[in-house]
Amino acid sequence: MYPYARMFKEIWKFRNAPPLPILGTHVSHHICWPQDIDPWRELNNGRTLTLYDLGRIPLGQRTGLHAVTKANGWGIAVAGNSTRYRRRVRLFDRIEMHSRCIGWDQRFLYMEQSMWKGAECTSHMLLRSAVTSGAGIVPPERVLAAMGQPVQSPVLPDWVQAWIAGDAGRPWPPLRGE
Repeated sequence: MYPYARMFKEIWKFRNAPPLPILGTHVSHHICWPQDIDPWRELNNGRTLTLYDLGRIPLGQRTGLHAVTKANGWGIAVAGNSTRYRRRVRLFDRIEMHSRCIGWDQRFLYMEQSMWKGAECTSHMLLRSAVTSGAGIVPPERVLAAMGQPVQSPVLPDWVQAWIAGDAGRPWPPLRGE
């Protein structure tokens, strides 16, 4: 089940936090609770993605993205991600999460998020997200203009551009494996 209570807690906690520019970093703190673990008593890989939601939601709130999507009747959809897991997060471990937008292209916003236990990074995710309307994907330039943010993206890092190119070569739809 989605952790709605935790989501509302994050929204409430950061409701009066200072606004962030579109490329600003939101820092949040979380605990690995019993409902987050797998049979090996560590953070489940799927739950990791859900916890990353709990970092992006206040990020969207603080940058003004949520206000603009609500005002225009737009939605936000995850359009792809890649996660690198490197250190275990065990039951009751405390983590610090960093969430930030790193740029955009003609269709998607790109964000990176990382979880930290002290000085050690436990996981790192690259995510692309689309703002959507009834007519399809809303171009990021239009979204950023509505937010009063610069519409020109910084140059995406080489590793992000390589991921975009690699994913573009991925077959769609995939084979069904029959």
